[in-house]
Amino acid sequence: MGADKAEKAGEAAGTPTRLSKADADAELARLQIELVRMQEWIVHSGQRVVVVLEGRDTAGKGGTIKRITERLNPRHYRVVALTTPTERERGQWYFQRYVTHLPAAGEIVFFDRSWYNRAGVEHVMGFCTDDEYEDFLRTCPQLERAWVRSGILLLKYWLSVSDEEQERRFHARMKDPAKRWKLSEMDLEARAHWVDYAEAKDEMFAYTDLRDTPWFVVDADDKRTARLNLIAHLLSQVPYQEVPRPPVRLPPRQQRAYKRPPIDSQTWVPQRYTVD
Repeated sequence: MGADKAEKAGEAAGTPTRLSKADADAELARLQIELVRMQEWIVHSGQRVVVVLEGRDTAGKGGTIKRITERLNPRHYRVVALTTPTERERGQWYFQRYVTHLPAAGEIVFFDRSWYNRAGVEHVMGFCTDDEYEDFLRTCPQLERAWVRSGILLLKYWLSVSDEEQERRFHARMKDPAKRWKLSEMDLEARAHWVDYAEAKDEMFAYTDLRDTPWFVVDADDKRTARLNLIAHLLSQVPYQEVPRPPVRLPPRQQRAYKRPPIDSQTWVPQRYTVD
């Protein structure tokens, strides 16, 4: 069912369907319902799913995860967006703090950036040694294969954004108080290493874009388009089926008399707004 639905939505093999903004919103809503069905099957079957989103700063990783998870049951998914490692974590095996976040049966885990930090920012900015970097490139494919053999469904997405679009988004964030927090010193420093990051990404793909653990590249210059394409593809990769559910019947409401306490006995939030 998952693959059939996504093929109808995306028509990946043919010419992409052009949508108006209204139609794109409607399609997103439809895909989000399919995501709910997908999650129900994951919970029912005990499948474990890991979704990795990587890409340059401003590529839209966080926003895409928000659209994916917007209607999902929060009890059965987690979003992992780790901060800078602590001193204790720096003394651990590199993959250790990521392995602890892998899913249990019936759970989806979304990584907003992941262990691939070592192949990107850590390598480019000199936060790891050459030996640590080379060990990562050798170990990562073996580790991911072990996860897949254990039954984890691993999906890795690279959101690709052009330098012109990234520049536009940087300036938009600088002007928007609600998004200014997204601009870290490291993000700004990355602008001076554009080519270094491109070369690091190519090297990372050379080692980790493998048949059993491939990277899926998403054109992310247009956010609406990127989100629809990624979600449709995600649905096509999970072999979900409709989970039978018993009909819901509301029991009769209890009829015993009840008297509410006086309004002035409780602390109410002031009504600063009313909406027509």
